[in-house]
Amino acid sequence: MTVGIGRGGRLAQIVGNAVLLLGVFLTVMPFVYMVCASFKPGNELFSFPVRILPDSLYWGNYRLLFEETSFVRWFGNSVFVALARTILAIALSLMAGYAFAKFEFPFKRLLFLLVLGTLTLPLYVILVPLFGLMTDLGWTDTYWALILPFTAQAIGIFLARQQLLGIPNELLEAARIDGAGEWAIFTRVVLPLAQPIIAVMGILFFTASWNDYLWPLIMITSDDKFTVSVGLPTLVGPYSQEYGAVMAGSFMGTLPIVLIFLLFQRRFIEGIMAGAVKG
Repeated sequence: MTVGIGRGGRLAQIVGNAVLLLGVFLTVMPFVYMVCASFKPGNELFSFPVRILPDSLYWGNYRLLFEETSFVRWFGNSVFVALARTILAIALSLMAGYAFAKFEFPFKRLLFLLVLGTLTLPLYVILVPLFGLMTDLGWTDTYWALILPFTAQAIGIFLARQQLLGIPNELLEAARIDGAGEWAIFTRVVLPLAQPIIAVMGILFFTASWNDYLWPLIMITSDDKFTVSVGLPTLVGPYSQEYGAVMAGSFMGTLPIVLIFLLFQRRFIEGIMAGAVKG
């Protein structure tokens, strides 16, 4: 019986590892192909049989991307919009989460449930009224339309509340006894203790903004205000098929996300674990 269980356990482990390796392969392979394709000339991209590795490193796609397109401007727009959205969303999420975690006010639970309820609303439900609001404000084709509608994040408020519930009330009361005001308590006591969840929200919000495609596509019409996700598809059309440049731009566009996660992955995991066990 023991031998049978041991063999079954080993078989399950082998099958699990095989499934895991298959998942890793399916996840990584498109990225590897994209990187390799960015170094191929146009005639080699669609050669048959398909070869993953290029015959030689061809830098023409990157020269075309940086010298003959507005990619640098698009990249700068993406960085500006993503940073602005992330910073504002983190600030508002922390302040709202702090209020829900440490203050008592009428209809507190109801309001928090309403905030959580907005998580069930997909963007497509509010797309038309949000577009109408931006039009009435005169914000179409502006950076304001890309930044401000997404500075209030229900998931951020939830994560911040869960993290801040773990701060002892005695610590806050001690600061009040020492004469600290609420803003001083928030900035000098709460924020240093909220660093793990700040890292989590930073990665989530920055990634969501960087990868956002539908909303910028609807709101922005000027080429000089395009983000990377909107600008790259314009390189392929009826009269231009610069697939190599698109691959190069896609590779460059993924680098910020990869670098941010590599730099903050430890804090990201710490923040997720901390938020999961609070409240």
